[in-house]
Amino acid sequence: MPEVAYLIRPMEDADIPQVTEIDREAFPGESLFRPYTSYKQEIHNSLAHYIVACIEKGTGSKPSREDRQKKSWLKRLLGHHHLAISTSAVQNNLYGKEYIIGFAGFWTMLNEAHIIAIAVRNNYRRKGIGEGLLISVIEVATQLHANVITLEVRASNVVAQALYKKYGFRVAGNRPRYYSDNGEDAVFMSTG
Repeated sequence: MPEVAYLIRPMEDADIPQVTEIDREAFPGESLFRPYTSYKQEIHNSLAHYIVACIEKGTGSKPSREDRQKKSWLKRLLGHHHLAISTSAVQNNLYGKEYIIGFAGFWTMLNEAHIIAIAVRNNYRRKGIGEGLLISVIEVATQLHANVITLEVRASNVVAQALYKKYGFRVAGNRPRYYSDNGEDAVFMSTG
């Protein structure tokens, strides 16, 4: 699996157009139910947490060393993680220097976290980005005192299910006809 140098940071308003593109690409039937405006509401919801994976436009590499050295709230939460995380990258995105290649979102309630989405652009899949986003979600959720993390995944998405199992998720149930676009069942997975 070829690696891509990327940065993970909190999602900002300026990221919404690119995140919406990724959402529509990754979840074509479901994205009809998630309008552009819902992301703006979500990132300002205190129970919702969104992160993005990005590279510098035109280079295919993560933003500069200077950006990586500036610490964000996410970097402080994660400590010395192998992924570069920065808030100054938000300024780069405001000037169109960043290309968002993936995102993840989760909600927290009491001591639980529920992963809403992990999505990566088609041409960046199978390069470790989804795994990096999952690791970041797990670490941030843990720092937010989540004892259990849950998610739903399409029954047909065995690649994602294998990744989740690698990080301690196990099948906890089935949600029949969960996905409204085609009536596919969801596999409910949990760490607890």
